Amino acid sequence: MFKRRDSRPAWQVVTTALYPRGGWGRAFHYVKHRLRRLPDTPEKIGRGVWAGVFSTFSPLYGLHFIVAVLLAKLVRGNVFASLLATFFANPLTYVPIAAVSLGTGRWLLGHHPPPGPRRSLGDKFGDAWADLWHNVHAMFGPARADWHGLSVFYHDVFLPFLIGGILPGAITATICYYLTVQVLTAYQVRRRNLLADKLAALSQPPGSGRGGDGGGPSSR
Repeated sequence: MFKRRDSRPAWQVVTTALYPRGGWGRAFHYVKHRLRRLPDTPEKIGRGVWAGVFSTFSPLYGLHFIVAVLLAKLVRGNVFASLLATFFANPLTYVPIAAVSLGTGRWLLGHHPPPGPRRSLGDKFGDAWADLWHNVHAMFGPARADWHGLSVFYHDVFLPFLIGGILPGAITATICYYLTVQVLTAYQVRRRNLLADKLAALSQPPGSGRGGDGGGPSSR
């Protein structure tokens, strides 16, 4: 029932993920519009945004929604706002987020590159996936499990990313929280004032707004 009527080829799915229809500007305005329309206080929506943005600085790709919801419940924020805020991580920000988190984590953990040739980040990802695939086959065959690639990936990539994402994630999420609260507060005040003006205009009797001598009999 929820399937698309027109099946899209794989290249179109990937292209839409990297560059949504209408561009990232339109996607940003959509998220902003949905945040403004949430029926909640600016502070609670802001806490939800904090949770969503903070979750994007974790290496748990594919689980950011779950992390955002759990954090939103923990800080008593708006859950839907936390889900919207996970769009802070997108193909335009993945690389900066990963670079800052990894760099901070390696600095905090005191990781120094070993002497000699170093394997790239892509090679370490490839080794980890190869180990996973090999170990799944080893569970049902005579081959022995090998955890070397996964161990290197954990110590060189996952753990530094996990530790290093806390500080920049908290700073970025806190900035987004204060911006969200200020923008939503101003928006909600303006909306209430507009609504009050409309109600006041509707409550006035016909002709009450006319000035001069149009109201009563003229004195002679």
